[in-house]
Amino acid sequence: MWDPTSYLRYGDERSRPFHDLLARIGAERPRTVVDLGCGPGNLTLSLADRWPGARILGLDSAPEMVDAAVSRERPGTAGRVEFAVADVRDWSPGPDVDVVVCNAVLQWVPGHRALLRRWARELPAGAWLAVQVPGNFDALSHRTLRALAAQPRWRAVVAPVLRDGPAAGPGPDAPHSAGPVSDPEEYATLLTDANCQVDAWETSYVHLLPARDDAAHPVLSWMEGTALRPVRAVLDDTGWAEFRDALGERLAAAYPVRHGLVYFPFRRIFFVARTGARS
Repeated sequence: MWDPTSYLRYGDERSRPFHDLLARIGAERPRTVVDLGCGPGNLTLSLADRWPGARILGLDSAPEMVDAAVSRERPGTAGRVEFAVADVRDWSPGPDVDVVVCNAVLQWVPGHRALLRRWARELPAGAWLAVQVPGNFDALSHRTLRALAAQPRWRAVVAPVLRDGPAAGPGPDAPHSAGPVSDPEEYATLLTDANCQVDAWETSYVHLLPARDDAAHPVLSWMEGTALRPVRAVLDDTGWAEFRDALGERLAAAYPVRHGLVYFPFRRIFFVARTGARS
């Protein structure tokens, strides 16, 4: 289950890639803008500010996230901003969808390269498809998590639910890079082959996370909002407490506190495609 409070614990750091992605979308007067994987809706509402004449639709597969998003609706957006529960794997664009934003979602979706091809095919010509995915699956935080999960105490239960392996086996949908996402060049190739004009890049942020004596290590707190969700789901309360404590000790050694801060590098992959626009 997604916890909106945990996810928003580092809201400023998590929102930066969204705004960097949005800056590369050239749509001026879109009819409908869809935010796939809208989460708690705080970033979806910024789409209404960017395109005040558009209908904004936020979709997420987690009912608790959609509930949180609905509670954020502002006066003046009624009837123009909607939120609903939906799975991105089943979603298809309507004929008036001119912008699709999918931020930090597709790393959770095996086979998402096939989804990208389908969306590029089904969107109207000239529509914008903007995607950001984490590219940090070989980062020290994930290597530390995998090393702990490989211990005999946890191997049978925890290791199978980690999503750091390839998203697909051999074949046209298999990633060339490690982890469940591809490199920018691979996404650019996929969407250029789908007759799109593509802008693809990557950015490594260095987040300076405050460390407090009365709180968990900040990288552990960060991971609780995302990467540790599947782990929590398969452990009972006692097992989770033991795993969390052990991981916290390892992360504290891996990411030492300096001047009250933890330096947390985070790589992210971006691509923006315009359908039917390749010359």
